[in-house]
Amino acid sequence: MRNISIQQRHLLIASFVVLFHAGALWALQSGLLRRALESVVPVEILSEWVELPRPKTEPPATAPKPVQQPMLQKVANLPPPPMPIAIADPTPEPTAPVGVVTAPVALPPIATPVAAKPIPAAPPQVVLPSSDADYLQNSKPIYPVNSKRLGEQGKVIVRVLIGVDGLAQKAEIRSSSGYDRLDQAALTTVQSWRYVPGKRGGIAEAMWFNVPISYVLE
Repeated sequence: MRNISIQQRHLLIASFVVLFHAGALWALQSGLLRRALESVVPVEILSEWVELPRPKTEPPATAPKPVQQPMLQKVANLPPPPMPIAIADPTPEPTAPVGVVTAPVALPPIATPVAAKPIPAAPPQVVLPSSDADYLQNSKPIYPVNSKRLGEQGKVIVRVLIGVDGLAQKAEIRSSSGYDRLDQAALTTVQSWRYVPGKRGGIAEAMWFNVPISYVLE
């Protein structure tokens, strides 16, 4: 009796397991199991578990819009507008005086340019004759013996004309010493000397020259 009860118990358990699987399979097919799971499992987790990722679809390529030409190019090709032309209106203004003729304004005379006067050329350089050159080897003036004995002394200036050859052509007393013997001695000495001729503009020229001679007693 005891063995039979154990077998019956096993049979009941096996029957219950079979019925449970059969009911679970029927519930799964009919959707009851999914409703039970949705009531227990959160909606977010269920949606991630059931829903599959959708394939990404690329947006259709749009054709590029035609680029409109700037209006500036069209404006630049247009010809420029005609310039307004001023037309003289012969109708006098209402405020203009009647019968009054204005005299033309006299313009100042135009000054004629004055031609600049040419600058005169500088005069040629003049170099006076000379008797001091060493190469001339002129002798010293002779002191008259009688003038020394009498104590005559003074300064004589002789004016002499020197030629282009360096020789005295004429001689005269320009300033006297006060003693005739001294003046004549100075005149003779100056006429016997040789000179460097004077020059005008670098060219030798005959010219007058003053030669001073002093007589002083030592």
